[in-house]
Amino acid sequence: MFIMGQDILMFLAPALRRLLTNFSEWDSLEEIRIRIDRPLVLRTGFTEHGIDSQGRLCSIRDSYRPSTDDLNRTLQIITKDSWYALEDEIRTGYLTLPGGHRVGLTGKAILDEGKIKSIRYINSLNIRISREIKNCADEVMKHIINNGQVYSTLLISPPGCGKTTLLRDICRQLSDSERQVVIVDERSEIAACYHGVPQLDVGLRTDVLDGCPKAEGIRIVLRGMAPQVIVTDEIGHPDDGVALADIARAGVKVIASCHGESLLKVRQRTWAQNNLQVFDKAVILSRKNGPGTIESVLKV
Repeated sequence: MFIMGQDILMFLAPALRRLLTNFSEWDSLEEIRIRIDRPLVLRTGFTEHGIDSQGRLCSIRDSYRPSTDDLNRTLQIITKDSWYALEDEIRTGYLTLPGGHRVGLTGKAILDEGKIKSIRYINSLNIRISREIKNCADEVMKHIINNGQVYSTLLISPPGCGKTTLLRDICRQLSDSERQVVIVDERSEIAACYHGVPQLDVGLRTDVLDGCPKAEGIRIVLRGMAPQVIVTDEIGHPDDGVALADIARAGVKVIASCHGESLLKVRQRTWAQNNLQVFDKAVILSRKNGPGTIESVLKV
């Protein structure tokens, strides 16, 4: 079941649902931020909106301030009153809704031997609206495929520049062009799986390993799924670099993303110092002309 942006209303507490019923910019809405006793904020592109107690757009300062009950009732709806059944997902700091929409959450981290066991006393939610933008990767595909050959490619940008959306469409296009693709989707963002089922179109020949740490997941799919291309998001841990080297040794291509402002700065990160050569090309992205703006394509 794919849930459109406006259908997010069904997951909100009644008071919040009432306020947003007449909101007119669902097609461009990216985030709904709900913080206890602080302004309700809606983000569309580069613009933040407030909503007053009558459901009218207003300044952030004058926006409705959700109560503890508003937030708790929203959580009850999202979790279907099954908080403990979702403990593994909650400890990662987010929940996934039907349609692939993501709910980030913050509160009191409960630790067990230095590791997060759960999160309690939730004080804010960030509902991120998931969207497919098919064919948004058309331009970058000219650099990824040449004469039928796929080049391992790293997408680089600061957060919020459309890496995951672009990565998803790259995956779909590679898969639909008769290549066996496997997504190692540690944070459930590329395929946006809900109960294990991809909510977004990632291609006809794509398999998805959902919620598995990248390094371990890469080794699993190399052994069992015979991929031609592995797609993964947010490379950053030294173990990720080692796993990338495993991909290269297996003769498999990789399309991945990482946070960064430039290739030079990415080179300085620990994971990249010995393993960046896995990639043939790097695509530098920004939001200059909207998310997914291609600033440059570089040889690695």
